Amino acid sequence: MPGGDAREAAKTVTGSLETFPHLPELPARGPGADMIGRTLGMLVELYAHVEPSGWRISDRPGRDTRRARAWLGEDLDALEEFTQGYEGPLKVSAVGPWTLASALELRNGEAAVSDPGACRDLVASLAEGLRGHLADVRRRVPGAQVVLQLDEPSLTSVLQGRVKSASGYRTHRAVDRVVVEGALRDLVGAAQGPVVVHSCAPEVPFGLLRRAGVAGVSFDFSLLTEREEEAIGEAVEGGTALFAGVVPGVDGRLSDPAGSVMGVRTLWRRLGLTPGTLTESVVVTPSCGLAGASPAYARSVLAHCVRAATSLADNPE
Repeated sequence: MPGGDAREAAKTVTGSLETFPHLPELPARGPGADMIGRTLGMLVELYAHVEPSGWRISDRPGRDTRRARAWLGEDLDALEEFTQGYEGPLKVSAVGPWTLASALELRNGEAAVSDPGACRDLVASLAEGLRGHLADVRRRVPGAQVVLQLDEPSLTSVLQGRVKSASGYRTHRAVDRVVVEGALRDLVGAAQGPVVVHSCAPEVPFGLLRRAGVAGVSFDFSLLTEREEEAIGEAVEGGTALFAGVVPGVDGRLSDPAGSVMGVRTLWRRLGLTPGTLTESVVVTPSCGLAGASPAYARSVLAHCVRAATSLADNPE
């Protein structure tokens, strides 16, 4: 979300999304409030600090770690305030292990994804940190059914060997799909609840994510190609929910709500899926985060998503 006021963001989200609110992220506050920094602050016995090139592993927690944890605490306090008595699904987000490994630098300046041992340590630390974070959310909002979203915009780059080295002149070797899938499965197990993986990049690996046990896949609907349709159909038939990013995340003119979900209806018909399953299988979302939008547009997008989802439910055909 845009802006830097945790209470205002929590009030907006809980007021607009009455049946599926989430814990907002406010990256405009600076390093530590960004998605990478926030997740690094959750890690257990693994620390990082900010360098000009990005986040780098540290020996001990420093100012940047403390700031990340403080902002997360502020966000949780605000969410708790505006969810008193709430019962139902509640989404919280963290960066997934492979995007984190692509963004976090080792002491030599190379990405952690280049070191299999560092990746294993990162996965273990993240799993432990998420257990604690999710337990805290459940304690603060006792009626919540917590849904964990793992943000993995770099997942396809990791699988295809497209993560650049520190010099920028070469790329790191692709990580084996079995290793990638296993790490995600470990985090699904640690969450002790439904996990959604979000990627706003092209070529989302729907099949791999389904095998890893995720409950849903969140993606930019405009980036889908015909090559992915079979995998999407298999995912839906296997019970995987689709968080379809159909509403633009940056300021612009919004279409009518029914028009926003027209592509989803068309896809359903092309795949031969039963229209009645749309409401069970699809969550309408922005195409990606709203941090780059104006506050007024962000509020209008949340309301638009609700209206578009209602349109899909009322007229699945």
